[in-house]
Amino acid sequence: MIINLPYTALRAFEVVVRRASFSAAAEELGVSQSAVSQHVKSLEEWVGQDLLTRGARKSTPTRDGLVLAQAIADGLGRISDVCADLRSRQRAENTIVISCLPGFAFIWLFPRLMRFDLAHPHLSISIATDTGQEKFGSAQADLGIRYGFGDNPGFHVEKLMEERIFPVCSPGLLQAGAPLTCPADLAHHTLLQDDNAQFGPASPDWEFWARSCQLHLPDPARTRRFGQSNMVLQAAIEGMGVAMGREPLVADALIEGRLVRPFSHVAKSHLAYWLVHRRGAESNRKITEFVDWIQEEARTQSDIPPPVLSSQPLISP
Repeated sequence: MIINLPYTALRAFEVVVRRASFSAAAEELGVSQSAVSQHVKSLEEWVGQDLLTRGARKSTPTRDGLVLAQAIADGLGRISDVCADLRSRQRAENTIVISCLPGFAFIWLFPRLMRFDLAHPHLSISIATDTGQEKFGSAQADLGIRYGFGDNPGFHVEKLMEERIFPVCSPGLLQAGAPLTCPADLAHHTLLQDDNAQFGPASPDWEFWARSCQLHLPDPARTRRFGQSNMVLQAAIEGMGVAMGREPLVADALIEGRLVRPFSHVAKSHLAYWLVHRRGAESNRKITEFVDWIQEEARTQSDIPPPVLSSQPLISP
């Protein structure tokens, strides 16, 4: 007999344990922090004991709480797999659902999909954008494009693209703005920062670039932060400041002359883009066709142009 379990409270508790934070759990579940706290409290009352040791910054499970959280994760994970299988059977065989970050979809993927459509008229692509903060799950899509270290246990993962990072700005800023002949000149400019790429010391930000290139990064005149990479790119194109360019996302704009590189310093990122899908899906014809196509697109992407020094004349493309 299956007892009447408080499923909502159990799910909230599992997320709190996994994320070690009530606020992070609330963000993932799309509810308020107080609602998550109430669910956990009601679960503790239901089982008759404390399941968490609450701290100012972090909440940790008790021994019994950890056992329960693991059982919930295992059980819900199995349910999720079965539901994913049922849903995937209903997807049309000629439709591929791709899950990826909105910035990557807007900047890199969308401009190339026309070529896929022309080469594969029998297949249709549907894009599902998400934050990329959670591991890929096959319930949401046939294939995921994830940015990071490639850690997605239980799934087939293969590298799509590595990246290098370097400062970029608009040609107009280089011509009419404050001098930008060396990294020290960044002290007179606005630095544009992507707040969505949070990977600790490996984050592809200004500090990582300066550290990797053994440069001193001066305090900028101003810093502007954005929550999506496409907003950072557009702000740089509009001349609002100097951005830390991530190669796959800025390569086209550099080649088209909408952006330029003011310095020669380039840092190799520890992060990359990865293709993720269910194990065994590589034998599926539509998955194979898309993976082969996108891997070729990544391999044949043009190299970035050389830096353009502010003392050099800029030639319009």
